[in-house]
Amino acid sequence: MRYVGFSTGALALGDFQAALQMLAGKNCSAVELSALRQEELGPLVAQLDHLDLSNFRYVSFHAPSAIEPVFEADVLRLLEQVALREWPIIVHPDAMSHPREWARLGQHLCIENMDKRKPIGQTASDLDCIFETLPNAFFCFDIGHARQVDPTMSEASAILQSFRDRIRQLHVSEVNTQSKHDCLSLESIIAFQRVSHLVPVDAPIILESRVEESEINEEIQSALAALDPATQLAVAGD
Repeated sequence: MRYVGFSTGALALGDFQAALQMLAGKNCSAVELSALRQEELGPLVAQLDHLDLSNFRYVSFHAPSAIEPVFEADVLRLLEQVALREWPIIVHPDAMSHPREWARLGQHLCIENMDKRKPIGQTASDLDCIFETLPNAFFCFDIGHARQVDPTMSEASAILQSFRDRIRQLHVSEVNTQSKHDCLSLESIIAFQRVSHLVPVDAPIILESRVEESEINEEIQSALAALDPATQLAVAGD
C-alpha cells in the first residue's frame, strides 16, 4: 500500500497545528511538515517533540523555500535537529547559497525539482549538476512542477529516467501558470499517468493541492488514480 498524504503548508499555510487537525480521521498515511517561510522554521522545530504524528507511517519535512544567505548557517543548525529524526528534508536548490554546506544533512537531504519561475532545478541537466555537488542527496520529484515546465511530459520522463533511483517522495498537484498549487484536474491526471510507469511504486505521495478539509479524501483518490498502478488497474476493471 502506497503512503499518501498532504503537506501541512498546502492545507494551512503557516499553521501546522491547524493542518494536522484537518488531517485527523482522513485517509492519510503520510504527512509533510512544512516551514515554507524562513520565520516558520524555528517555531515548527521547537514543537516537534509535542506533535502527535502516530497516525502517519511516513513523515517528511519541508525547509523554507527561500533562505537569506546571512541566516543559512542558522537554518542548517535547525535542520540538523530534524535530520536526527531520520526524516527526509525537502530543499529547493535555489535556496542553498552554499550548496556544499548542505552535505552535512547527508542522506536526509532531498532536493526538489523546480517550477518555471526558478533559476535552476527544472531539468534533468540542472539536477545532474546539483547531484554532482551533493552526491549523497536524495530526490523529491514534483510532478506538477515538471508538467508546468514541459506540458508534453518529455522533461518529466527524462528526469525520472535519470533520477528515479534517488526518489524518496513525490510532490503532487496541478501547478498553474502563476506557479500556484491547484487541485488535480482530469488533464493533469492523464498527463501524470503517461509517466507513472517510471515512478517507483513505493514512493510516498505528498499532495500540495490547496483544498478544503472536505476535499482531502477526494484529492487523495485523484492522486492515486494518476500515479498508483493498483488503483489504475482497479478503475480499469470496473
